[in-house]
Amino acid sequence: MFKLSEIKELIELIDQTSVQEIEIENEGARLLIRKPGKTEVVAVQTAPATNTYTPAAVPNAPAPAAETAAPAAAQPAAPQDNLHTIVSPMVGTFYRSSSPDNPPYVNKGDRVTEKSVVCILEAMKLMNELEAEVRGEIVEILVENGQLVEYGQPLFLVKPE
Repeated sequence: MFKLSEIKELIELIDQTSVQEIEIENEGARLLIRKPGKTEVVAVQTAPATNTYTPAAVPNAPAPAAETAAPAAAQPAAPQDNLHTIVSPMVGTFYRSSSPDNPPYVNKGDRVTEKSVVCILEAMKLMNELEAEVRGEIVEILVENGQLVEYGQPLFLVKPE
């Protein structure tokens, strides 16, 4: 299995080099990092899994035709300059709470500190808590519970204090 810190370190190393793709196998898991213009991370577990990542099946991924044809009101609001964006550090499944029976970690309007857990990202059956890393108020939650998210995808907008 791969640790989140190892995946982050590999992504940073790849971004700093001319290497376009790297594939690593470890303990029955395969990690492929590909850089076609921007870094893309695809993690595949060789054992049967219920959650798999398929780039074509990412919810809320705008189609090129929809971007030009959709009215401005139907598109998500662009982040404001004074807001901090919490982004996904990895590919995984976004969960708002630690279990379906528990309340969400944060809701719109909640105040957070740098160490406040805002969600869980599941990757390869590992649950990774994501901290806010900024003090402020949650202004917007940009993804739905159970949604697959990509590396670098905006998850929350926070109005810093």
